[in-house]
Amino acid sequence: MDAFLKSGKLSSSKAGTSTGSQKGVKDKKQKEKPIPWVEKYRPKKVDDVVEQQEVCNVLRDCLNSSDLPNLLLYGQPGTGKTSTILAAAHQLFGEFFKERVLELNASDDRGIAVIRTKVKNFAQLKASSIRPDGKPCPPFKIIILDEADAMTHAAQAALRRTMEKETRTTRFCLICNYVSRIIEPITSRCTKFRFISLTEEKVMERLKLICGQENVKIDDDALMSIVDISGGDMRKAITTLQSSYRIKCGSDVQGTDNPITKVDILEMSGMVPEKFLTDFIQICRKNDFQKLENFVENFMFEAYSASQFFDQLSELIVMDDSITNEQKSIMLDKMGEVAFRLLSGGSEYLQLMNFGSTALMAFEKK
Repeated sequence: MDAFLKSGKLSSSKAGTSTGSQKGVKDKKQKEKPIPWVEKYRPKKVDDVVEQQEVCNVLRDCLNSSDLPNLLLYGQPGTGKTSTILAAAHQLFGEFFKERVLELNASDDRGIAVIRTKVKNFAQLKASSIRPDGKPCPPFKIIILDEADAMTHAAQAALRRTMEKETRTTRFCLICNYVSRIIEPITSRCTKFRFISLTEEKVMERLKLICGQENVKIDDDALMSIVDISGGDMRKAITTLQSSYRIKCGSDVQGTDNPITKVDILEMSGMVPEKFLTDFIQICRKNDFQKLENFVENFMFEAYSASQFFDQLSELIVMDDSITNEQKSIMLDKMGEVAFRLLSGGSEYLQLMNFGSTALMAFEKK
């Protein structure tokens, strides 16, 4: 009987150990969930923000004085607008970030009803200057409206009145790409900061940092290709790097021995190879409509984006000194019309042929 009890205790302890080990494995797996590198390497402090020195200096002074004006941050995508204000809010409120900050994406919630309900109700709540733990805290809340240029004029008019009434308890931060779409009464109530596109050196520096942290092997030409593709957009650059790494290496550890090349980056990003651009220009120079038609058919079979083709071709035409200014003006004017039709859902084949025909006629003029 004693032997039976001992064996029972022994077996139960083994079961407990195995159960504990299983929980440990599960916990470890949960901790190792993959995180997008854009979020993983998002700036945690204002000092971590890349390039934007003007707004960072102002925010540092505001953090030291525990005060903040209404802000309007505008500029190109991927330059750090949202990351900057989120980092500042985290530094201001710490663990009470969720209680003191309301973040809305105005492209989804952009109607006047949202301003009259969510924004107004949150703005009317009073904020204490002392945390529950006794530490001092700024006596205001922050409402972040991302993509504010997508808000309707009625919603912006309602927001203007809310900003005026609740200035003692709430600070507003509007983030947009095009400041011209924000009504003047709102812009006059905000301190405006323009976020410039990041320089190639800064983007390259951050990409090399990420490659070192994630043990990514990549050629210098491939890194330079990412920088060129991103065009100063840090978010696009990091996303392209991570996507290329996942496709090249995947979950196979041995795959990490193969460095990412420029070809991998071009395939991942959907960029049109330069050969297609130069062939198109040469065909137009020779004024051969049949070759143009064959080129467009082959290009369509390759399944590249016509919009991407025109984006790259426009830069090539502008930088080509052998093309006269008159020829450039004719082709670029037509390219703008064709790009608009593509955005409206036009046929890629017809628009390529349309532009090609105009280019043939433009090269006839010398």
